[in-house]
Amino acid sequence: MEHPGFFKRAGPFTLGELITRAEAQPSPKLDTSLEITDVLPLDEAGDTHLSFFDNTKYLKSFEKCGATACFVAERYAERAPEKVAVLVADNPYRSFALSLAMFYPEALSPRTIGAEDTGFTGGVHSSAMLEEGVIVEPGASIGPEAHIGKGTVICAGTCIGYRVCVGRDCFISPNVTITNALVGNNVIVHPGVCIGQDGFGFSMGPQGHLKVPQIGRVIIQDSVEIGSSTTIDRGALKDTIIGEGTKIDNQVQIGHNVVMGRGCIIVAQVGISGSVEMGDGVVLGGQVGVVGHVKIGSGAQIAASSNVNGDVPPGAKWGGTPAKPISKWFREIALVQKLAENRSELLKKDDRTKS
Repeated sequence: MEHPGFFKRAGPFTLGELITRAEAQPSPKLDTSLEITDVLPLDEAGDTHLSFFDNTKYLKSFEKCGATACFVAERYAERAPEKVAVLVADNPYRSFALSLAMFYPEALSPRTIGAEDTGFTGGVHSSAMLEEGVIVEPGASIGPEAHIGKGTVICAGTCIGYRVCVGRDCFISPNVTITNALVGNNVIVHPGVCIGQDGFGFSMGPQGHLKVPQIGRVIIQDSVEIGSSTTIDRGALKDTIIGEGTKIDNQVQIGHNVVMGRGCIIVAQVGISGSVEMGDGVVLGGQVGVVGHVKIGSGAQIAASSNVNGDVPPGAKWGGTPAKPISKWFREIALVQKLAENRSELLKKDDRTKS
C-alpha cells in the first residue's frame, strides 16, 4: 500500500495568488488565472506545477524543466524553456519558500504524537498498527497511524511519530525520536537519535532569515545501524535516503536531501551538508565535513578530519582540507615539514652567527 504522506497539501492556487504572496513579477502576457497544484523540484515538475531556480549547478535541469511556472532571477529568465511561465524574483529561493508555505502550512509545525487528540495521553495510539511480537516499553509513545513491524522493540522514552513506519525485527533504543520517516527491517537505532526533523533551510536576506518548509521524508533502508545522538534531517522537497546496510557512528549530522548508497561507513562526528549524493561503499573517517550539493563516488574513502568541497570520483582516496587525492596530500605534508625544518635550521645558524 502506498504511504499516504505526512503533510496535507492546500490549493490549488492561481498564478496571480502566488505572485502576490511570493514577491515576484510575471512575464509579459502571462495568464495569471492558471492553476498551480503543487511545488516540485526542477527535474520532477510538470504541468500545473511550480518550481524555482537559484543555483547554477542545476542550470541544465532548469533548461529542461517541464513546470508550468518557475521562479527565477532576471539574468537567467531567457534560459527558461519556451513553455515555462517565468516569474522573475529578486530572491527566487525566498519566493519559493513563501509559495511552499501556502501549499504546506502544516510543514512548519508538523504532527508528531497528535496533541490535537485530547483523548491520547501517551503509550500506543488507538489508530497505530502493531504486528505480532512488538514490544513497547513503558514511557514510549507510538503516534497516530504509525505502523510497527513484527518482532520490533521500542524502548522506554522513545517517540514514534504520526504515520511513521518501522519495519520488522528492529531495535529502537531509549530516547529516540522518529518523525516523517519510513524505516526498513533489521534496523538498529542507538539512544538519543533524532530522525525526520526539518532540515536547516532558510532564505537569508536583509529583511531576516525566512524559514523554508521541509516537506520530504527520511527513508532508512534495511539493516542500517545508527549511532547514538546522530541526527538525520528529512528532505526539503525530495527524500533523505540512507542505503541498505550502511553503518553510522555516534554524533553524525546528515542534512536534508542527502542520498547515501548501500554499505557506507560513516565514522563519528561527520557532518554531511544538504543535497550530497554518495555512492555505495563510501567511507568517511571521523570528523569529516562535506559541503552541500557535491557527489562522492562509489567506493571512495575520505581520511579523518578532512573537508570535502568538490565532487570525489569513484574509488578515490582523498584527505586534507580541502580534500584532495591522498598521495598529493601526503606530498604537501612532507613538503611543509621540510620547509619548517629548513626554516628552523636557518634560524639556528643565524643565532650562532650573531653570537
